[in-house]
This record gives sequence, structure tokens and C-alpha cells, in this order.
Amino acid sequence: MSRAFVNEDNAAAQADQPVERQVSEQPNRMTAQGLAQLQAKVAHLHAEHSDEAAKGEQADKQRQADLERDLRYFNQRVQSAQVVVPATSTDKVQIGSWVTFANEQDEQQRIQLVGEDQADANAGLINWGSPLGRALLGAQVGDEVLWQRPVGDQLIEVLRVEPEI
Repeated sequence: MSRAFVNEDNAAAQADQPVERQVSEQPNRMTAQGLAQLQAKVAHLHAEHSDEAAKGEQADKQRQADLERDLRYFNQRVQSAQVVVPATSTDKVQIGSWVTFANEQDEQQRIQLVGEDQADANAGLINWGSPLGRALLGAQVGDEVLWQRPVGDQLIEVLRVEPEI
């Protein structure tokens, strides 16, 4: 048999393996609610994996491999979680704080600083390690901070800090 056929077989086998999820290098700080969401995600993935495995020979092997990859990733995220003390300050922005700020055009926005796995910009949940999160973290009411954005820097003013709900 030609060596080329062996290499093609190896390439086909490797193509079935899902690409591993990249783990962020930033510390995995999060709220207690964020950890609970991660743990629920792991439980859901375990249930799906068990259901798929119970199908025996009828199981979707690619689906099983994807679930195993996701379980490795989310289990690692749970293991590395650093749950922060709930934000109680109304003066200083912390992970978990709800922050209302205004831009240079006096447009107001309200967001909550959360961990990376809990972030959802559409819901106003912003990763504390993002450019906006880093600009706001530690700021106090009345502070003007520089939000360094890819489309250009913007000066924003912290109007209100509310504790984690």
C-alpha cells in the first residue's frame, strides 16, 4: 500500500476530532451567579453526553466528541473559578457592580461587570477584563475614565454604582 493512502486515513481520523476550546489567560474571576451558571452548564453537558452514550452503536460519534471537548473546557473553567466577594459598594466599581456611565454625548448606559463566561453584551453583562471593564474597574462615582476602544478612545463618566443584586 502506498504511504499516501495511510496519510489520508490519518487525516480523515484527525478531521473527526473537534478543535479544543482555547482557555483565556486572564484570571477566571467571576460572581457567585456566574459560577452557578457554569456548574449548570457542566451538568447539562453531562446529561447530554450520557444520553448520547446510551444510544450505543447508534450514537453520533461526532456529537460525542464535541460534548467531551466541551466538558473538558467547562470543567476546567469551574476548577479555575475565583469567586469574588459580592459587590456591595455604591462608591467604587467592583466585579459584580452595576454601573451607569455617560459618554461625551451624555448618552447613558447601564452595565454589570461579570466574569468572562457570564458575559453577554446584549444583556448588559460585560467581562471585567474587556476594555470597558478594565476602564471601569476601581473607578468611583464622578470619575472620568478613558475607554480604549478599537474604533477610538472615548472618555466616559461614572454616574452611579449599584451593588450586585
